[in-house]
Amino acid sequence: MSEIFYANNDPVTAKGLFQKHGDNPKFGNRYLIQNPPQSHLTSQELDGIYELPYERQLHPYYKEMGKVTALDTITFSVTTHRGCFGECHFCSIGVHQGRTVISRSEKSVMKEVEGLTKLPGFTGFIADVGGPTANMYGIECEKKLKSGACADKRCLFPKICKTLPLAHRRQTELLKKLRTIPGVKKIFVGSGIRYDMVLEDEKYGREYLNELVEHHVSGQIKIAPEHTEESVLLWMGKPSSSYLQRFVKEFNEINNRLKKNQFMTYYFIAAHPGCTTKEMLRLKDFIRRELKMRPEQIQIFTPTPSTWSTVMYWTGIDPFTKKPIFVEKNLAQKERQKEIIK
Repeated sequence: MSEIFYANNDPVTAKGLFQKHGDNPKFGNRYLIQNPPQSHLTSQELDGIYELPYERQLHPYYKEMGKVTALDTITFSVTTHRGCFGECHFCSIGVHQGRTVISRSEKSVMKEVEGLTKLPGFTGFIADVGGPTANMYGIECEKKLKSGACADKRCLFPKICKTLPLAHRRQTELLKKLRTIPGVKKIFVGSGIRYDMVLEDEKYGREYLNELVEHHVSGQIKIAPEHTEESVLLWMGKPSSSYLQRFVKEFNEINNRLKKNQFMTYYFIAAHPGCTTKEMLRLKDFIRRELKMRPEQIQIFTPTPSTWSTVMYWTGIDPFTKKPIFVEKNLAQKERQKEIIK
């Protein structure tokens, strides 16, 4: 069922699905109908949505209940694009926003930032300019836009597709232009980035990373390796840990050259399907040996509807090989996996 659902989740190629339910004499045959997803928005349509006159304030109904801390971040943040072609197995963004990245125009983003500078309470700082994955802005495959997502391969996993026009130039230029807007003191890229994309972009990747480190890091940059053991990364749909090692090295070299005292925040997942205490102990050793820090951002895997990892969790089967895999479902043992890292 999940395979059929996923294969019919791209609006360019999806077909409507129906499934017979019950045989009630009173009603006759009944069917559950799932329509194809709506077509992707165009860049112009996305611009139009984000240029609507939002209040950027808490609704008066909820104001009486007290402060909402999340507004401190999102009030002065800007969304540059929708969608994600990363397709991590535990993440549902590719399903509910789509595997095709739709980017706003530079003009629209700049117009929104200019509007932020005029809002009450603005102090000159933009908390985030990004999306589900910040450095996917302005990057998409023409073949996918025309014919839909490939049925037999992915954009980034197990390796980056050669037909993906991997170039960070457009995002780099956008960040440079945003810095020139009067009233803006600092712009941060608070959304996570795909470091494998940065490293594989031989033409513009290093320039983009330099731009981030020099101008757009709020003391720390967020990345999500999630794990370092190759077997677990395979079940997660994440890139090899060799990318992480290379990225950490380059990030530190740029920091040292610029004489900046900036750090990286790492996100890790414990008890993902296929992961045992053995893999967590190896992860701990990698963190100690290679990263030389004690991570705080660790979460226990949570089954999320419409994801491949949830299929693994529920069935105990790898949906791609159809072979059984270990799944930790004991709460105490899940906590133990997390505590190994902490």
